[in-house]
Amino acid sequence: MKRFLLPALALFVLLSGCKDKDEPSTSNVLRVKLAFDPTQERLDNLGNPSTIPPGNAAQNPTVRGLSAHFIELVPTEFTPYQGGETVYQGLDVPADNANSFGFTTAADFDQAIVRASGETFIEVPLSDLGPGTYNHVRVSVIYQNGDVVYNLKNIPQVGDLDGQTGTIASFVGYNNFITNLTVNNLGLTVNDERLQGFWAFETNLSSPYQQYNQVYSGQAPENATTVVNPFPNAPVPQGSCVVSGSLDQPLEITGQETSDIELTLSFSINQSFEWEDTNANGEWDLDIGGNTLEPVVDMGLRGLIGKVVY
Repeated sequence: MKRFLLPALALFVLLSGCKDKDEPSTSNVLRVKLAFDPTQERLDNLGNPSTIPPGNAAQNPTVRGLSAHFIELVPTEFTPYQGGETVYQGLDVPADNANSFGFTTAADFDQAIVRASGETFIEVPLSDLGPGTYNHVRVSVIYQNGDVVYNLKNIPQVGDLDGQTGTIASFVGYNNFITNLTVNNLGLTVNDERLQGFWAFETNLSSPYQQYNQVYSGQAPENATTVVNPFPNAPVPQGSCVVSGSLDQPLEITGQETSDIELTLSFSINQSFEWEDTNANGEWDLDIGGNTLEPVVDMGLRGLIGKVVY
């Protein structure tokens, strides 16, 4: 039997090398990456330019990572939600937490993919996507993690520590089942569902003050999270974080692709972390005892542009 091995292998190599370089291949993929841009335009829910309302303050977070729960390529601005081409769908679990939106499921955070800027979120074979011309994109964002600047007040025997950097984990998706959450170095056990707007913040104090590090958590008001959708003829579910935007050029799928296509989802983080500025100093102030915490009111992303590279 061994004497037939070499000829068979040579024949395999010969046949493999004869493939036309322009022949469509099932190995070609749509590579989806993430980007977070503090200079991208700051938009409101309807896709209009937005300013910070009186009584609030905001800053650009430094995003460490983001998780999407649903990605959809959309032909036109009239295409209804989930009427386009689904590129990715995360896992859901049954949920029974009380809510005014009728949610009976929650995104399973334990199974969520979290990626940083520039990293590949997913790769999808182009052969799995329906042929068509896609001009827009929708992304259901469930989670983002990033650093923000804050002041920590009234530390025993220390006083105030201003200009500190801490890490906030924000759940902007429709509903989320969370078991254990590591914000940065410290953890928080939830083991329950949390609606859009749940957040946890780790102080991340450096030596010699690390003994005072702790995790705060809270819930932004219902419907306070900005969800940008500039397409009024294609509404998205209330209470979700389905961010809609346009592609910088049409993404065409013909079924005859001979190379990969790259799609970068560029999210605006322009003043996207917003809080109630109770003392009007333009800075986020926390009390070590949690008594004068300035409430977080909005962690929503402020716009979406899809950048296509063939």
